[in-house]
Amino acid sequence: MPRIAPLDSNEQSTEIKIAFIQHKTVYNSKITNMKATLGHSPVAFSAYMQWYPLFEEVKRLLGLRLATLFALSVCEACDCGMYSTYFRKAMIESGQNPQQLVITQDEQRLLAFAATIAEQKGFVSDEIYEPIRGKYSDEEIVVFTAFAGMMIATAIFNKVIHTDIDDDLIPYLPGYQTA
Repeated sequence: MPRIAPLDSNEQSTEIKIAFIQHKTVYNSKITNMKATLGHSPVAFSAYMQWYPLFEEVKRLLGLRLATLFALSVCEACDCGMYSTYFRKAMIESGQNPQQLVITQDEQRLLAFAATIAEQKGFVSDEIYEPIRGKYSDEEIVVFTAFAGMMIATAIFNKVIHTDIDDDLIPYLPGYQTA
């Protein structure tokens, strides 16, 4: 049970209703439990929704598949079940099996970088960082690091609030079986 319930439509201020409509229109995205909870503060909602342009940039740099794997690596490393499931769903819907991925050595290095940021609370050893430094530009590394930080921030928010997982994600939970 969440510590703070998501706003329902009759509780939303005009400002947040407009923000929700704009978000749904611009990103073709639904208002999830997390977003509806963030709606208690339009400023917080706006800050967290910067995830979308940041993810678009990661996708531009890496392509959808690797960007999704990067996000999944961060989510799994910081034990964020909600977003891990969100990215598992994205992978499955794109025809990939999260348990049977073929990953190149370069991809594995990038995914290790992503996971290490979350696992080590930002400490990344030279052993993990140098292969990334050798392959990516300063701008790219900044984008990847900022995106990992945003993923960690969403995980923290959801853990503190005990945000309920959205119903459409439940079938994508690891080990989920229909009755």
